[in-house]
Amino acid sequence: MYKINSNFQKLPGSYLFSDIARKVAAFAEANPQADIIRLGIGDVTRPLTPTIIKAMHDAVDEMGTEEGFHGYAPDLGYDFLRDAIAGEYKDRGVDVSADEIFVSDGAKSDSAAIQELFSQDTRIAVTDPVYPVYVDSNVMAGRCGNWDAKKEQWSDIIYLPVTAENDFVPEFPSQIPDVVYLCLPNNPTGTTLTKDQLQDWVDWANRNGVLIIFDAAYEAYISQPDVPHSIYECRGARACAIELRSFSKNAGFTGVRLGFTVLPRDIVQGGISLHDMWARRHGTKFNGAPYITQRAGQAVYSDQGQREIRELVAYYMKNAKIIHDGLAEAGFEVYGGVNAPYIWLKAPGNMSSWDFFDYLLREVNIVGTPGSGFGPSGEHYFRLTAFGSYENTLRAVERIGKMKV
Repeated sequence: MYKINSNFQKLPGSYLFSDIARKVAAFAEANPQADIIRLGIGDVTRPLTPTIIKAMHDAVDEMGTEEGFHGYAPDLGYDFLRDAIAGEYKDRGVDVSADEIFVSDGAKSDSAAIQELFSQDTRIAVTDPVYPVYVDSNVMAGRCGNWDAKKEQWSDIIYLPVTAENDFVPEFPSQIPDVVYLCLPNNPTGTTLTKDQLQDWVDWANRNGVLIIFDAAYEAYISQPDVPHSIYECRGARACAIELRSFSKNAGFTGVRLGFTVLPRDIVQGGISLHDMWARRHGTKFNGAPYITQRAGQAVYSDQGQREIRELVAYYMKNAKIIHDGLAEAGFEVYGGVNAPYIWLKAPGNMSSWDFFDYLLREVNIVGTPGSGFGPSGEHYFRLTAFGSYENTLRAVERIGKMKV
């Protein structure tokens, strides 16, 4: 008789955004007249830019010819895309070679799959609050212990609070983990670290033999000069850090699906190369991102593509400023919105995150994300995204500003 993976049964409830989708669907069905504005899930709303569309059309035309047809993609990515990505790193003065770049169908997939490289007894640490995929994927693998419903945390995870009390800068844990996840700019708080602060984490990791999984999905939104776009801008990072990147939020590829992981050859444990392990895993479990999609990714790095991407990012960051400033003017305690498209706010009157979710949906028909879904330190907080349209963003802020809580 077969046995199931019992670790799945430890997961409380469903995936955060699935829960939100069900709640919103139920509300919409019961209130068909409601004009719902969705600022919850981090999905983009602007169309793909002209340079990207042209690259996709050209690739489709190629695929319709015998000489231009492409079957299975190289499992690690086409050279034309890996070279373009490596060139972008080089432009920033960062040492990353094309053969250290692994193209995938998105950073979410990679952030869940990367834990397969580590033994089941690996101890992980996560910033709190944090993107839930890091935790859930490790729970599924059986390395997080048991769920404490009272504390709303896992017994074997080391939590690194990032809160207003510590200026959203995580402190080094007293217990040394094996792997630590850092998402910067942070999802959900929209905050980040300076280069000096991140350098401290790299130095700490190298001193203690800790591996950093660095999720840089939102690096395109960084506006402050002292905030690094890549962890490899820090000395020694090649020996201790794996970087995850995405095309979803900078180029609008949420529906196209494309991302990549950088795994330097310098990372070796017990004489075994993690680079080679990830290549073996990639080759076995992934058939490569489609040719058409990778040509679209290449277009992102063209001069015109970069100009269009900057305009796209500026559009969303204009929304972020509107939300941040509007909520602050309305009396909310607000963070983020400067180096990331997320705004992190304190729920009024010490309301729980889910109570505030229900209140916003019911009273002003706005969907956000309860902070508690990102970890115990997210309780009493709430996330709004800047990925809506400019018009809906203005309407949402106006509605929230008129609320009486």
